[in-house]
Amino acid sequence: MSKSKSKTNLGETAMRRSRRASDPMRRYDALPAPLRHWLSEAALPWSPASAEKLWRQARREGLDEAQALDKLARAEAKTLSRERPKLDRRRTVQRA
Repeated sequence: MSKSKSKTNLGETAMRRSRRASDPMRRYDALPAPLRHWLSEAALPWSPASAEKLWRQARREGLDEAQALDKLARAEAKTLSRERPKLDRRRTVQRA
């Protein structure tokens, strides 16, 4: 295993890691079922707090569950598109 890989379940990502003051599993369990299901299949390691924030915002905007989940998917796609160049640069530096 290379030195740059972490021993966590986050995979290879350029995103910052942060400590949580609350219990993320308790917060995850309190999320609506459709949101928990979406998170279980998400490509990124979302925190329950950030997913819930987008979910509530979408619901306040009057979006139904499917539309709210679509909003989360678009946010994830946007993050992935920003992260791809960072990962490519990191891999190039590691090979050198």
